Amino acid sequence: MTRSATQTRSAWPAIAARTGLALLGGYAVTYAFTAAFARLLPADPVDAVTTASLLSFVVYLLFILWAYAATSLRGVLTGVGVAIPLAIIGFWPQLMEVLG
Repeated sequence: MTRSATQTRSAWPAIAARTGLALLGGYAVTYAFTAAFARLLPADPVDAVTTASLLSFVVYLLFILWAYAATSLRGVLTGVGVAIPLAIIGFWPQLMEVLG
């Protein structure tokens, strides 16, 4: 069965939204994951940062793949929301310096 031109055009906003969320949201999640994992990993700080940085490539790839495979756009937005607690964990000392 083929799709008509109107059905194909109506899919573009959803594709654009998923692309934006995959790229920018995936970057935010990966950045927050890397900071949190480097802080929580029980190793020498240099080794923890190196390990977290190497894993960040896998996290980013998996998030991008999941953003396109998810059944709803709302689920992808929820996945991007995971970056907030991860960022709080990863950047807690810097947050305390800013707050006083």
